[in-house]
Amino acid sequence: MDRALSAATGSTDPGDTTRPRPRPPLPSPRPAPSPPSPPLRPRHRDRALAWAAGPLLAVPAVVAGCRALDADGDTPLPQLLSFLPWLTVPAALGLLLAAAARRRVLAFLAVLVLTATAWASLPYTPLLAVTHGHPLARVRVIAANVEFGQATGSLIDLARRERPQLLYVSECDPACGRALTAALSGQLPHRVSVDAAGSAGSVLLSAYPLRDRSVVPATMGMPGATAEIAGRPVRLQLAHPMPPVPGQVALWKAELARLRDAVADRPADEALIVAGDFNASQDHAAYRDLVAARLLLDAARVTGASRTPTWPAEGPLPPYVQIDHVLTSTALTPTATRFPALPGSDHRAVVADLDLHDGR
Repeated sequence: MDRALSAATGSTDPGDTTRPRPRPPLPSPRPAPSPPSPPLRPRHRDRALAWAAGPLLAVPAVVAGCRALDADGDTPLPQLLSFLPWLTVPAALGLLLAAAARRRVLAFLAVLVLTATAWASLPYTPLLAVTHGHPLARVRVIAANVEFGQATGSLIDLARRERPQLLYVSECDPACGRALTAALSGQLPHRVSVDAAGSAGSVLLSAYPLRDRSVVPATMGMPGATAEIAGRPVRLQLAHPMPPVPGQVALWKAELARLRDAVADRPADEALIVAGDFNASQDHAAYRDLVAARLLLDAARVTGASRTPTWPAEGPLPPYVQIDHVLTSTALTPTATRFPALPGSDHRAVVADLDLHDGR
């Protein structure tokens, strides 16, 4: 009767196992995940990298171009030429950015700029100094900028230690000159100078008697004289033209030109030593014109030290440019060059050993 009642009411008896239970509905199948689409190229990022590479490449390109064209130009080019070897860093960074931006033309140009900058920054190859005649004497020269006389004591110590026969001193005021004369009179008794305050003063001390004293006209003192060394006259000239700071580039070029003319006007067979703070490096055309005026030998280049920096020797930056030089005519052969520190000055000194020949 229960079964009949259940059939009549349509209910299912939980205990009734003769009829199958309805199954729950199956979940609808989920669509399979689609494969990830390739990432879109970030055009805005590549464009930004290319724009960032432009200025990094432009400055080295212009400066290396000036070097190749043998021109100093005007501010800021003479100042940037002093940094030429260091401009390989932004040029290399510009190449990396150009490669990251996937700009083939820009990357090719970046390779050219980096190559040109690196090539221009190589040290000058040592010159083969051709000597004529027999050696007469070994001459030691020191060129030093004492920065308004502040490094006078350091220079006295250096001169006593190195025992030079010639001492070229820039930025030596009257107090500096008196101190050097008093301390080194037994070693370097002869002197020619421009007695002036601050950076305008200069002193040239010599172990040999001096004659024919003269001064190249300039803002800062550039005295000269002739010494008799082992029976041969040798012209001595101190160099200290104005630096190429903004607003004074024309004056810098003019004073280097006066120094060049003074050197070129001397007799061709005269022995010559020009030394001091030139405020110019091998990358400046005005300096190369001076060297070429008499076929002068740069002692640092002859001895394989043409990229040794001498300035600035104090402050947050390490020295990065060589502006202190010892130049000689072919009557003298540079045999060694060193650049000792000079505490109190923003320059390193230059110590050069030279062999003087009889010229026969």
